[in-house]
Amino acid sequence: MAEATFHFYGNLNFFLPSPRRDRAFTHEFDWKGSIKDRVESLGVPHPEIEALVVNGRAVDFTYIIQSGDRIEVYGADTPPPTEPIPLRPPYPNRPAFVLDQHLGRLAAYLRMLGFDTLYRNDYHDEELAQISDEQTRILLTRDIGLLKRGRVVYGCYVRATNRHRQLAEITRRFQLQPMVAPFKHCMKCNGLLESVHKAQIDQRLPDTTAHYYDEFHRCRSCGRVYWKGPHYQRMQILMDQIIRDQ
Repeated sequence: MAEATFHFYGNLNFFLPSPRRDRAFTHEFDWKGSIKDRVESLGVPHPEIEALVVNGRAVDFTYIIQSGDRIEVYGADTPPPTEPIPLRPPYPNRPAFVLDQHLGRLAAYLRMLGFDTLYRNDYHDEELAQISDEQTRILLTRDIGLLKRGRVVYGCYVRATNRHRQLAEITRRFQLQPMVAPFKHCMKCNGLLESVHKAQIDQRLPDTTAHYYDEFHRCRSCGRVYWKGPHYQRMQILMDQIIRDQ
């Protein structure tokens, strides 16, 4: 029986059983395969991995594990001791996302902050992987198995369950704070917003809103109207808190 020694670092330990966390452990295997397949068989989805080091040398996902190898696996929060081989192309644009059915509130928050975010509560796993691949979107999910699908290049398992902590987690992970652009995407449908004169939509506004606010935006897709009311102010307070905590 062949065996190799594995050591996972940083937040990748989240995916391991407690006896294997933050320590080197020996793993036996009886089939030859890539390091990508072996690491995923141990529980860690490939989009979470940022660097692989075998016997002190950086490798990529295609490396075939040999008996006796010493394998170190690093996530986004822990830099490796040697210059890594990139495991995927750099993300090419402003971050755009697709979210699974468990993350509806997070989707609304990301849209409010100005990020192109697809969400439906009836997406199938195959659809999510396909959209992430074909549209170069970062897949955010609470399903570890979904992240292991081969088509997923950019993705993240959302650890937090509280919606505010989820937003803080994703803001830190993808360094979103400098790119926040409120009133760019509709919170309801993800359509693009445009400035609109008050006179064009005043018949649709509550009396108090029409009296106190003068700046409005309207979704080009669904027609929903937005203004800087209490919801926007609460979101500003939340973002300020997230930024202070980083």
